[in-house]
Amino acid sequence: MSWLTPFTDVECCDIVTVGRKSGQPRKTELWFGVVGDTLILVSGTGHSDWRENLLANASVDVHIEGNVRSGTARLVTDADERRAFGDVMAAKYDWEGDPSIGLTRHAWCYEVPVVAISNWG
Repeated sequence: MSWLTPFTDVECCDIVTVGRKSGQPRKTELWFGVVGDTLILVSGTGHSDWRENLLANASVDVHIEGNVRSGTARLVTDADERRAFGDVMAAKYDWEGDPSIGLTRHAWCYEVPVVAISNWG
């Protein structure tokens, strides 16, 4: 059983990335999904600092309800994997999108970038 299993229904996690410019720790609260031993994070827009930080340095600490694990992030590029991860997020979160930034529910679930974290240390 994955360490993530007890937390599949938790609303948010915190991630701590290394700032790509500053080199300093950057904490961000995010919605997340779980598939097996993989934590899924969906970018709200085409640009997000936390995602850019992870692309520059894939090491990340994940905090969920007092539990902290270090993992390795990767950008999801496989279309089938992206769709499966979108299905997980769509099932977990009843959210209609954010018109103020032009983000629809469908785009959030299936089009914007997704980061997967695994290889837990």
